[in-house]
Amino acid sequence: MTDRRIVFVVFDGFQPLDLTGPHEVFHSAGGYACEVVATRAGPVRSVSGLLVHAGHGVADLDPAGTDTLVVVGGRGVDRAREHGDLVAWVAAAAAAGARRVASVCSGVFLLAAAGLLDGRRVTTHWAREEQLAREHPEVRVDCDPIFVRDGRVWTSAGVTAGMDLALALVEDDLGRDVAQEVARRLVLFLRRPGGQSQFSVALWSRQPATDPVRAAVAAIHADPGARHDIAGLAAHAGLSPRHLQRRFTAELGAPPAAYVERVRVEAARRALTDGDEPVEAIARRCGFGTAETLRRTFHRRLGVAPSDYRDRFRSATGPLADSAEEGRSA
Repeated sequence: MTDRRIVFVVFDGFQPLDLTGPHEVFHSAGGYACEVVATRAGPVRSVSGLLVHAGHGVADLDPAGTDTLVVVGGRGVDRAREHGDLVAWVAAAAAAGARRVASVCSGVFLLAAAGLLDGRRVTTHWAREEQLAREHPEVRVDCDPIFVRDGRVWTSAGVTAGMDLALALVEDDLGRDVAQEVARRLVLFLRRPGGQSQFSVALWSRQPATDPVRAAVAAIHADPGARHDIAGLAAHAGLSPRHLQRRFTAELGAPPAAYVERVRVEAARRALTDGDEPVEAIARRCGFGTAETLRRTFHRRLGVAPSDYRDRFRSATGPLADSAEEGRSA
């Protein structure tokens, strides 16, 4: 069987991990032939100074025959999208029958410049969300998910999310078992589903400043479904409940109960997209008690019912619909 042809588009000032991460995923999976194209063949300097050799320039690489086109991101994308030949080649590769068109991080701006995103739902790095929405009102921008599929167009958030996107593409081609084996081989801690938020609790919350609060936070993350009332958390912290309440709120910017709920919502989101466990069982395991409590919490935080959330985000190969901005507002 002929290897699927993956063509990466790079430019001066690209983000190197946007290229090397997905490239390693495809290489580890096998069955792919990866090529790199730039405005001209030869060395291309990344934003960090790393030189990568582009085997082809747009003038000498036939855009036809590309199975999957992957446009990387980086600070240089703003200049790259003004390069008419590069934009034209991207558009031609898509028009010539590329089965899939993908972008990592701000590479979405190059796809937009090529006219490939009109009316589509896309994502990018959260820091470029407002710019993308402002400059391309024809595009539906949603920067909560780490990657989004809309038809044959796949877009992802920044840097490491490109590896999640590549794993989803491998799963689309070769099945879940192969994708999971690649994740294990590359020692990726978790192959995250597209519906996982860029605004995860662990990433976006303030970090505890003292050991007692750190111990309480660790207990919450270790078992989100445990009781975690103020008395129990205070026992983990070695403080009185009143003292923990005050210090926890001061250090993390939210009281313990609100933090526990955020962690439980994130755990439920992962459970809904990763397996077939009934909603009622997820509600109990994640600390909500009943499916009705989980439903009310999802509606309040995400604007969607748990069952609808599962339908929208559970499959890397299915279309992804709108997601609320829980990470920003919580």
